Amino acid sequence: MEYRVSAPDVLRDPLVVPEKLLMGPGPSNAPPRVLEAMARPILGHLHPETLKIMDDIKAGVRYLFQTNNAATFCLSASGHGGMEATLCNLLEDGDVVLIGHTGHWGDRAADMASRYGADVRLVRASQGSSLALPEIRRAIETHRPSVLFLTQGESSTGVRQGLEGVGALCRAHDCLLVVDTVASLGGTPFHMDAWEVDAAYTGSQKVLGAPPGITPISFNHRAVERYRRRQTKVKVYYWDMFLVGDYWGCFGRPRIYHHTISSTLLYGLREAIAMACEESLPSLIARHQDCAKRLHDGLRAMGLELYAQERDRLPTVTTIRVPTGLDWLQVSQYAMKTYLVEISGGLGPTAGQVFRIGLMGQNATSERVDRVLQVFRDSIKAVKPDFAFPRSASKM
Repeated sequence: MEYRVSAPDVLRDPLVVPEKLLMGPGPSNAPPRVLEAMARPILGHLHPETLKIMDDIKAGVRYLFQTNNAATFCLSASGHGGMEATLCNLLEDGDVVLIGHTGHWGDRAADMASRYGADVRLVRASQGSSLALPEIRRAIETHRPSVLFLTQGESSTGVRQGLEGVGALCRAHDCLLVVDTVASLGGTPFHMDAWEVDAAYTGSQKVLGAPPGITPISFNHRAVERYRRRQTKVKVYYWDMFLVGDYWGCFGRPRIYHHTISSTLLYGLREAIAMACEESLPSLIARHQDCAKRLHDGLRAMGLELYAQERDRLPTVTTIRVPTGLDWLQVSQYAMKTYLVEISGGLGPTAGQVFRIGLMGQNATSERVDRVLQVFRDSIKAVKPDFAFPRSASKM
């Protein structure tokens, strides 16, 4: 039979990938050690060497989450997969789920939960703020949920949600606590066991600086027991905790084939986690917090207003209110075209209202903070020459 569709001419051209400085909310630039690891030969998904790397990653993820949970593994998906998997495994039709809403990811979790048949309730924080423990308590007492979902690092608003005391509150009301740490883990403290968090997941491409597409996740004994008591099968085979967990050797049973994992993503994540462990969590967190302070001070010196309340600011993603009369998109485009530096706009409820600057992984250094501040200032000035910077900012 004749082949009627020709090979595209564009694929005759060489692959072009520019070097950009990714100072948005993620992904972040991967360290050379991670990129070099990913260039190693592909292995089979059940080869003993692959399983050993998976075991290394499990141990590292337990350290990052500060947990001893047996059901700690990774999903072959972006951070969205963590959201899908926690909700899919822990919710059945009619279950009440309470979403703590501090921005876009609360909306996304509510959408996902409704697709799994849950009865979705929301408790909303005020603009640029987190939810206080009394607000969470009142919402739990009102709605009596089986699952409470919180986003520790809300990258759309730059808000950090406090978690201390929430786990104990959930246990007192027979409620599971699920926490999204995609944009926060490694940049701010997170203690899964000590804070009594029942399920958590994070992003590989944020503070860790690994490639996107492989998501660390952990379920404690309460979450596993909730799974065991399900009246129906998990609705999506791909997210089933026990099936993926058996592939990762979490439950003491023989390892099974679940899907063909990307060995190269495993290499990159393994080395990224190793680098985080070598630096240590206290040092990693302190570095991000110090860089966030340097960035915030520099932005204030430019006469710009931060969006999130000071007590609730996320170190890894900073949101800056777009000044009146300034076109945020033109600024972002100028920074990328002229300097190959990514500065992002808002997302969801902050779309068109804020700029977002990310400080994650190897991009959380004083040199890169100073670089993004200079690029930001120059881009604003290029787009709006009459923008009134304070005298101190004009000397940057």
